[in-house]
Parts: sequence; structure tokens; C-alpha cells
Amino acid sequence: MRAKHQHFRSGFFEFLTDLKANNNREWFNANKQRYVDEVEEPMLRFIADVGEQLKKVSSSFVADPRRVGGSMFRIYRDTRFSKDKTPFKPAAGAQFPHKARGKDRSVPGFYLHLEPGTCVGGGGIYHPDAAALGRIRDRMVAKPREWEGILRKRIPIEGDALKRAPAGYDSDHRFVQDLKRKDLYIMTKFSEREVCSAAFLAEYVDACVRAAPLVEFLTKALGLRW
Repeated sequence: MRAKHQHFRSGFFEFLTDLKANNNREWFNANKQRYVDEVEEPMLRFIADVGEQLKKVSSSFVADPRRVGGSMFRIYRDTRFSKDKTPFKPAAGAQFPHKARGKDRSVPGFYLHLEPGTCVGGGGIYHPDAAALGRIRDRMVAKPREWEGILRKRIPIEGDALKRAPAGYDSDHRFVQDLKRKDLYIMTKFSEREVCSAAFLAEYVDACVRAAPLVEFLTKALGLRW
């Protein structure tokens, strides 16, 4: 039986809701300790515990609980090229990428996004570069039984897609709708109540397990160790 421990409490979402209404540096600096206590520290503890559980799915994915900027996304927004100049993201998130990532961002991984009204978790690959996407498409064509096995699970694969078949692929191919994909990921939705329950760690890991067949396919398509 899995041990249950409540990582997130109501103050987690209360802080993010207040931050959305007061998205400026003065308010954040005045409430910095509240952010650390209610958001950052609980998320880092969650990441550490997820890391132990993910080893049972695959030992090739990294959970770094030591600092923000490891597995936990920074709350500071990059506003250089954005029309939205608010300095903070009123959300918390984490990524558990493949160990081979290094400077290459085009690797699969598991993800978590927690925001008031929008809480999702799962795994896949987001905006891979052209070379990585080509290798994924090539494996669909070369290993049709593998891809059929994923489709038989009937778990919705999400992400952006092309309107037409990509160059070099048959527009009549039986997997053409999947060959059009530019992202491939599977996400499970959670309520705020679920996130703040003692069962959430187990529920999130279960979401990763559901996404694992897709993540395994992507990992192997990129020549990485599952």
C-alpha cells in the first residue's frame, strides 16, 4: 500500500489566486515568504517524492527537488518577447525530463501544471525540433504495431497539428492524423480538491503511468534509453 501524505493545502491556490490579482513586484516581494511556505516548499517536497515513484515507471527521468529551476519551473515570467508584461506566472509547474536532455530540449518527459481552475499532469513531448519530430514520425511508419498498441488504449493524445500531411509522408497513410502532430502528450485533469488531498501523489503517478506507453514510444523513437 502506498503511503499517503498531503503536499498541497488550500493556501497553495489562495496564494496563486492573490498573485493573479496583484501581479506586480511590490506585492510579490511583500508576500515572498508566503510564496516560499505555501507554494515553493510544498512543490519541491512533491517533486522529491514523485522522483521516488517515477523510478518504478522508468529510471531514465530526472526529478530534481534541490532548487527552483531544476524540475520546478520558475515563477518569474520572461517578458522580453511577450505582450503580457506581468512579471509572474500565477501557476506552479514541474517537469521530469529524460536524463539525456542536456542542452537538447527535444526529449520526452512527464509534466505537472497547477493553476487555479487548470490542473493537469501527464507526459509526452512538447514542441520538439524538426529532427526529433521526424524521427518520431518515422517510427510510427516503421513500427506500426507499436503505434497501434498506443492507439488501442484510447487515451486522447493532445497537442498542435498541421493541417496537411507533412512533406515526405503519404497523405493516405492510416496514421496520417498522428503524422500531422507537432506535439504528442497525454494529460489528466485534476480538481483543486484532488490536488490538496493526501491521495494526490498516487493519482499523479497513475497519470504518468497512463502516459508511459506514449512516453516510451517517444523515448525509443529518439534513440534514448527507456
